[in-house]
Amino acid sequence: MEIGTDENPQHWHEEIGEDVGNRLNWLRAGVLGANDGIVSTAGIVMGVAGATAERSPVFVAGIAGLVAGALSMGAGEYVSVNAQRDSEQAMLTMEAEELAKMPETEQRELAKMYERKGLSRETAKKVAQELTEHDALAAHADIEFGIDPENLTNAWHAAFASMVAFTTGALLPLLVITLSPLAVRVWATVVTVAIALAVAGFIQAKLGFSPRSRAIIRNVAGGLLAMVVTYFVGSLVGAHV
Repeated sequence: MEIGTDENPQHWHEEIGEDVGNRLNWLRAGVLGANDGIVSTAGIVMGVAGATAERSPVFVAGIAGLVAGALSMGAGEYVSVNAQRDSEQAMLTMEAEELAKMPETEQRELAKMYERKGLSRETAKKVAQELTEHDALAAHADIEFGIDPENLTNAWHAAFASMVAFTTGALLPLLVITLSPLAVRVWATVVTVAIALAVAGFIQAKLGFSPRSRAIIRNVAGGLLAMVVTYFVGSLVGAHV
């Protein structure tokens, strides 16, 4: 069976196992960053290209959009992931305090949780006891919050991934529209961006084990809509300025 096909998706955990948290975190930051870089920069340069035939305004606007977007993506990702990490640490601290104050009660609570998941009462008690003896905090954090105390989200990693991905995506439409002949630069940018968004959608679906056609259509349609709207807005404004 092929993994990740639309017809026969295989369970993601069979391939990525315990690394699913890290992989999905990088996937989210990287794919969203690249998509935003492609679409937002394409929108900016297409809008300016609709207003003027000169190259320098298009290039300056594209560079400004690239730098501002990359910094915004990085800062936003850093803030959001830090907030998530703070929340995780607060929950771990609270759980550690409860384990220190009432370990027996917490062990019974752990056993009941495993019982609700389908284990027999005796098996649940045994599992709870063994996990408590091994690492009580990790056991409670996993079943109650879905958190691994040894593998909390890293804000710097996510921020860096977003910045790099955004910059990489933004460079594509900027270089195409700047270096292409004036007569074909708009269409060259549209085609290049559509292909890039299709590839990004395919990668997103393949790594996330989701339907590929849906992701590709969504990415390409959104990007084309953004370019068409900004181009006509630029043309309208340029004609009256």
